Amino acid sequence: MRCCWQFVLVLLVVVAPCRAADVSVEKSPDAIAFKVDGSVVGRYAIGPAVAKPYLWPLLAPGGVPVTRAWPMEKGTAGETTDHVHQKSAWFCHGDVIPEGMDLKIRSANKGDHGVDFWSETKDKDGTPRHGTITCVKVSDPKPGAKDRAAVVTWNEWKTPDGIKILDEERTVGLQDLPAGRLWVFECTLTASVCPITFGDTKEGSFGIRVHDALRGQSPTGGTVTAADGTVVKAPSKDNLSVWGRLSDWHDYSGMVDGKAVGVAIFDHPKNTARAAWHTRAYGLMAANPFARDHSGFPGLKGKTELVKIEKGKSLTLRYAIYAHTGDAASGKVAEAYAVFAK
Repeated sequence: MRCCWQFVLVLLVVVAPCRAADVSVEKSPDAIAFKVDGSVVGRYAIGPAVAKPYLWPLLAPGGVPVTRAWPMEKGTAGETTDHVHQKSAWFCHGDVIPEGMDLKIRSANKGDHGVDFWSETKDKDGTPRHGTITCVKVSDPKPGAKDRAAVVTWNEWKTPDGIKILDEERTVGLQDLPAGRLWVFECTLTASVCPITFGDTKEGSFGIRVHDALRGQSPTGGTVTAADGTVVKAPSKDNLSVWGRLSDWHDYSGMVDGKAVGVAIFDHPKNTARAAWHTRAYGLMAANPFARDHSGFPGLKGKTELVKIEKGKSLTLRYAIYAHTGDAASGKVAEAYAVFAK
């Protein structure tokens, strides 16, 4: 009889389904903490001091960071300190044009025609030449299944001197999947003040600055994988062969602290403006739906019609971040994209 019970216990362990993770949200004035089984796996910064909301830290299963900690955390030996505006994970654009509005402070980029929300450029006296995305309200957590949680945030996109040019309702959600964590962003941009045109610049839009150990120019060398199966490995030049081309997703993977991990960005197939990719060997990966021929992206050659929003109208874009174990194949990136694309 004892042997029989031992067999039953083994059988239960083998066939019992894995317990669903408990995903929760905790709000504070400066950030929204996303937790899995009580541990923080991501913190969405929304405080008044930030130029635009960003997600940091961003942890794959096992607590492994997949994005760069600088400049939020300083002093790590050997860490890169370029591009101060590339804070872990964010959404914005480098040239947002409020039609009919006389801008008192122009972008530092000579080719821009509107407000630069991508960089954080300042004059020598400290005067900002970039726009800010200010979070003005956060909802209570949305009810849902145990393995997911989400909140709605409301943002105002403002000129360098604080004038609002558009409103945004942004839903941020987290779902726990077998091989990773899926962060879903739904961004509804409303031209509440004036017509809006998104300028033709490569500097956009839904971006991640990956952990230094994952980037193509790191000593260990990371791997970039595109949705069509194209793989680019280090050492590689800054403008990768997948740079500026259309794709459902891009993934950066490699070794961090001795663990195989990766992070992907997903472009939803129903986005009316599909993304070309500003993905570079130094660690930037960004889905850009607004760039056109002038940006130099090879996938957009000859395309000049800019994305616009009429006054009073809205544009909704959906993206996701997938922080996973392993590389693109073992981390089931394609399978996670299928979950997101439903």
